[in-house]
Amino acid sequence: MPRSQHRPQPTSTGNRELTSTVAERMVAVARYIETRPEEPLRLADLAAVAGLSASRLQRAFKQAFGVSPKVYQDALRMRAFKQALRTGQSVTDAIYDAGFGSSSRVYGTPERKVGMVPTRYQKGGKDESIAYACRETSLGLLMMAATDKGVCFAEFGADEASLRAQLEKEFPKARLLPSVATDSPELDAWMTALDDHLSQNRPRPDVPLDIRGTAFQTRVWKLLLSVREGEVVSYTELARRLGEPKAVRAVASACGRNRIAVLIPCHRVLRSDGSLGGYRWGLNRKQLLLEKEAAVSDS
Repeated sequence: MPRSQHRPQPTSTGNRELTSTVAERMVAVARYIETRPEEPLRLADLAAVAGLSASRLQRAFKQAFGVSPKVYQDALRMRAFKQALRTGQSVTDAIYDAGFGSSSRVYGTPERKVGMVPTRYQKGGKDESIAYACRETSLGLLMMAATDKGVCFAEFGADEASLRAQLEKEFPKARLLPSVATDSPELDAWMTALDDHLSQNRPRPDVPLDIRGTAFQTRVWKLLLSVREGEVVSYTELARRLGEPKAVRAVASACGRNRIAVLIPCHRVLRSDGSLGGYRWGLNRKQLLLEKEAAVSDS
């Protein structure tokens, strides 16, 4: 994440070294962004600061810092958002003061919010800290857990002990830390938003996700994020959209292995005959979720 108190150091990650002049211009652009992270900055505005074309600026900035100007600004906004939460500011005020404009912007779009490193998945969370918390919802007790990248676990269960055991099974080598709102304000805000969605039919929160699985599972879970609220698809249709029409059983298996309830909406996948099929957290919950979403989409 960018740190405004330290001078950014351009690095060459492309095939061609940046000239010293262009590198200095990229530092100037970074400084410009850092002084106004909450403002809507167009690429054309930044290009004018650098004295380059918009396309040249985009390439040079990413070559210098490894990310686009937009991602750089979003990182600054996210830091401001987290700092505001830690000082006791309300979630809504923190979102708008940081310059995001809406909750969906702060929690990310499907393209930005999904991240997973295969080696981390294979290591079972080794050397990682995962914060977790429980909350009663209209669908029962929910445990949510998150890494520094986002939510990696959201499951319903009968009691906290069994949910904690499931979390340990999924991440056997991680440090699991029970959380309170003051220690992990982002996790508390995400749980509140999800509870509001389940209990009060508010929009499904678009929170950052730390998705972990095999390459195929990850493809399925990412595709599920594109299935809109109120829409249902069959396992066959999901396999077709994935470009793997013969992999229906594998798609169904990946849905069954999803460990992030509701946020990755595997409940929207049905059998070809329209029946519910399976659901990791019980068919009653799946039916209730579909009924809620159908009612909202029809209203």
